[in-house]
Amino acid sequence: MALSPATRTQTDVLVVGGGPAGTWAAIRAARAGASVVLADKAFCGTSGSTAAAGTGIWYVEPTPDAREAAMASREGLGGYLADRRWMQRVLDETYARVDELTQTPSYPFPVDESGAQYRRGLQGPDYMRRQRIRLKRLGVEIRDHSPVTDLLVDADGAVAGARGVHRRTGEEWEVRAGAVVLATGACAFKQKALGTDVATGDGALLAAEVGAAMSGMEFSNSYGIAPEGTTVTKTAYYSFATFYREDGSVLEGAKSQGGRKPIARELQSGRKVLARLDKADAFVQTAIRLDQPNFLLPFDRLGIDPFRDMFPVTLILEGTVRGTGGVAIVDDGCSAGVPGLYVAGDTATRELICGGFTGGGSHNAAWAISSGSFAGTTAAAYALALKGSSASRPVQGAGGAGLRPGRRRGAVTTGEVVAAVQAQVAPYDINYFRTAERLEPALQALHGIWAAARDGLADAEPWRAREAAAMAAHGRWMYTAALARTESRGMHWRADFPTQDPAQHGRLLTGGLDDVWTRPERALAGVAS
Repeated sequence: MALSPATRTQTDVLVVGGGPAGTWAAIRAARAGASVVLADKAFCGTSGSTAAAGTGIWYVEPTPDAREAAMASREGLGGYLADRRWMQRVLDETYARVDELTQTPSYPFPVDESGAQYRRGLQGPDYMRRQRIRLKRLGVEIRDHSPVTDLLVDADGAVAGARGVHRRTGEEWEVRAGAVVLATGACAFKQKALGTDVATGDGALLAAEVGAAMSGMEFSNSYGIAPEGTTVTKTAYYSFATFYREDGSVLEGAKSQGGRKPIARELQSGRKVLARLDKADAFVQTAIRLDQPNFLLPFDRLGIDPFRDMFPVTLILEGTVRGTGGVAIVDDGCSAGVPGLYVAGDTATRELICGGFTGGGSHNAAWAISSGSFAGTTAAAYALALKGSSASRPVQGAGGAGLRPGRRRGAVTTGEVVAAVQAQVAPYDINYFRTAERLEPALQALHGIWAAARDGLADAEPWRAREAAAMAAHGRWMYTAALARTESRGMHWRADFPTQDPAQHGRLLTGGLDDVWTRPERALAGVAS
């Protein structure tokens, strides 16, 4: 379809995704002197898990003792796969950018009795609303309801922009760009955790189609705790909980961090698990309500006092949103290893600061701020160095599955692909209690789903088809890496290999579309295993 001049535009930097990472990337690129277009699948400022609730931030005072404690606290949990140099970079950048939020339009951090601001948490709706205001003031063009369907590449394979569609009008659009930053989030497989329905792994699929690799995809089996029948997975607050069996007896070993297996086993058996936040004193109870009111909203609506009443809980798969896998980063500027392509936030691997264990909200929030800032600054420099020559390059679309189906057009629907992927990635007995016996047939099923999606997936809304294809790709990358790591490390737990193997101390790269591959990135020297 030929696009009209009105639907084809040119910019220095195109940012895909309007959450924290995308908005920081756009802000930093604009401040570096680049023209910027930001395209969001939904509405920039209100979509995504941060905007839906709130988050802590890995904001640490720049003193040696405080920084050392902050870094050391994550290393063992993550299987010693984190990189201290990256940890320090992220701590430094996060500290500077959070302090920047005190400027106009200033974020109203709470103040203690001494007048000091508390900067280790943000109310998501207010934070993201202010980020949108900042973008507008910097002249960033925001395209809401405009999901990207595929990247554009030039004759040398450099990324040169993207195509997409406006969800409400159906109008196709194209942005030619000197550089692209992917900040679309991770993949939660449409399991309905609050704010994650837009997180279907689109950015990773786009990156893979132009040759980028993934890293840490085995660390993808994160299940968040939520009250039964609700969607709020603020698992950190369950550190104040005692868990019980249906008969009221204490469920030994169950806890929020490192103790969800007993919960999963009970739920898998068909029995209920109950919780009560009975370890939260009056101060903590007040702090929770002030800091994260959305956490308590479901209880208020259900007439439950979670600090006194027992209530049933469930585990919701959060995939790579709370996992640490994503597009591999090849340099300090968050390049994806393809000229002109940069990644930020949950689209990128978080192994560099978290290793193989979820960073939860605070580390992910810091990573979004810092990686967004790194990617936006570097993308601007790359694009500006082209001196306008990017506008005249011949380009072609790189997208495949869901966009250009083959002979079996219409053979599978988006709904069928999504349901088939969920059937392989959501069950505890496949993705949580991992064994080769269960992973191998699941992976083979996912290969079949991918083949059907590649050849026959079509939808009246092409961006929906792309979501389904991205979910199928994620499942295959996850299980390929999980089978390759024949040990238990970080959140990746193999029931058939329950111990940590020093010989496997290193990160795994995974990639490919029709033919998925995996290999060790490198050994990590000088770090305990």
